[in-house]
Amino acid sequence: MGKLSLFAQGSSRAFGEAVARRLGVDLAPLEDRAFEDGEYKLRPLTSVRGHDAYALFSLHGEAGASSADKLLKLLFFIGALKDSGAARVTAVAPYLCFSRKDRRTKPRDPITTRYVAQLFEAMRTDAVMTVDVHNIAAFENAFRCETIPLDAHALFARHFEPLIGEAPAAVVSPDLGGEKRAELFRQRLEGVLRRPVAKAFMDKTRSEGRVTGEIFAGDVDGRVAIILDDLIAGGGTAARAAAACRTHGAARVFVAATHGVFAKAAAQTLRDAPIDGVVITDAVPLHGGDATAQALGERLTIVSIADLFAQAIRWRHENGSITELLAEGP
Repeated sequence: MGKLSLFAQGSSRAFGEAVARRLGVDLAPLEDRAFEDGEYKLRPLTSVRGHDAYALFSLHGEAGASSADKLLKLLFFIGALKDSGAARVTAVAPYLCFSRKDRRTKPRDPITTRYVAQLFEAMRTDAVMTVDVHNIAAFENAFRCETIPLDAHALFARHFEPLIGEAPAAVVSPDLGGEKRAELFRQRLEGVLRRPVAKAFMDKTRSEGRVTGEIFAGDVDGRVAIILDDLIAGGGTAARAAAACRTHGAARVFVAATHGVFAKAAAQTLRDAPIDGVVITDAVPLHGGDATAQALGERLTIVSIADLFAQAIRWRHENGSITELLAEGP
């Protein structure tokens, strides 16, 4: 495979620079030009002919740039890379937007995971790399190009090891849909702690913005409970699960989520929740003055996944095994 070229755009640039440093390369230059009417164009400012190109764009919405805007920019840029002769183009989207609707739960529901996959395929994308996508099975089944799903389990396990110490622990899924994710993390945490870790889960049903379900099953009594989810938006799911853990006797309660999306309501919801700490990654950057970060204060911890992405990109470029990378942990 040809030379590795890594591009990053907009608010993803700082994360891209961190990944580039770990890879020992410079970010390749690109032009991101906005026109007066809101349209835009993106193009590489250096030759990519024959290169193994990686376009790192985290597709979270933010002020002045919606998820849809960022997705369209990434698609256009991939098209420009392919038209410029890149041998292979990998979309690196730490946060992959529109992944929550991966199946029909109501008549005539859209399946946006599949629609997004078709857009990437139309741009001749060779692979899509992301971390802790909402539903791995749906992600892998929707795409016809190569998919590279990463996870932050090893990072979270190493973070919590000293916090747990010798105390008994439990991993909690805040809904049935995330039970598989929580179980994989529980197994990783058992490996790090070298002792059994209990598990628990909550029932949750969401319909038209309203969340219901109070069933809680599992053993958290006297334990350090870690609620694991892929993302935190409004914070309601995490707060409900934390309250249930406290009711069932948890000694301490932490929340770990890869994507701190943090909608407006999250600040008050999480500030008032019975949570000892919230751990997120830098897959979605927090901007200065973020209300949720201020509300949580010292209870918020951010762990970097730049090493994980750098190693995944290097292993892909060198035709290594991503499976082995995740098994070993970055």
